[in-house]
Amino acid sequence: MKSVSLNTVLSLLKYKVSIAVTFTAITGYVIYTRSFDLRIFLLIIGVFSLAGGSSSLNEYQERNYDAIMPRTKDRPIPTGKVTPLQAFFISFFFIAIGLFVLYLSFGIVPALFGAFNVFWYNLVYTNLKRITAFAVVPGSLVGAVPAFIGWTAAGGYYLESTIVFIAFFLFIWQVPHFWLLMLKYGKEYEAAGFPIINNVITPVNLKRIIFTWIVATASVSIMIPLFLVNVSFPFFIFIFILNVLFIGIFTKLTFGKTAELNFRKSFISINVYMMLFMVMLIIFHIFTSPL
Repeated sequence: MKSVSLNTVLSLLKYKVSIAVTFTAITGYVIYTRSFDLRIFLLIIGVFSLAGGSSSLNEYQERNYDAIMPRTKDRPIPTGKVTPLQAFFISFFFIAIGLFVLYLSFGIVPALFGAFNVFWYNLVYTNLKRITAFAVVPGSLVGAVPAFIGWTAAGGYYLESTIVFIAFFLFIWQVPHFWLLMLKYGKEYEAAGFPIINNVITPVNLKRIIFTWIVATASVSIMIPLFLVNVSFPFFIFIFILNVLFIGIFTKLTFGKTAELNFRKSFISINVYMMLFMVMLIIFHIFTSPL
């Protein structure tokens, strides 16, 4: 049996993506509790393990496609750093650990949300990508569910307006985030046999559609007073200014003089925007008291 290094395991788990997923769950948890406590470490272990295991399983499922694309050909399975069978067992191990920790620490509801996310990502979205170029729309649900995991782990009811609003924001944000990747790496996905939106919509129109989704994302976040109680005027002004800057940056990037959308600046901008918005939600809920 080939030995597997820690770096290889972390790469297989897509640890950077798994950290981002974990942060989303932490946001849901802190927004409900309005504080940090020791149980949050159990949430981190559970969600990171589950996200990493699901990512590992995805790499196992798409190993033949990854070997074709320059962006993914250096992943652990295509390079032979880990065998497909080892990757499968690593994914199963981390998924089991994640579900086990969530269930024992927080109960059945967060664990069910976690199990649903694995099902939706690995069995629905991963297979849907090979069928339609618009798989990202239902697939974006994967990015919203971790907020529910954190919220319900803290004791919140999953249909409360606050967490539904946050999850909807994350759902909307996921779509332009992924289609930016298609502008950059669409040809690679096409060479690997995936249907791509670039063949359905021209690059110019795709840029406009991405911009429309950007405006939709900003519009959702500005609706924050409808879903959060006791929203202070300075907090709303900060969110409003953040969205004006966000839309302004993408207006320049989309309709500026350059012929091509600057992928690096666009990708950094959309990720920084999401991070700032979530951090502000955490700060707001920690330093304000409910009515």
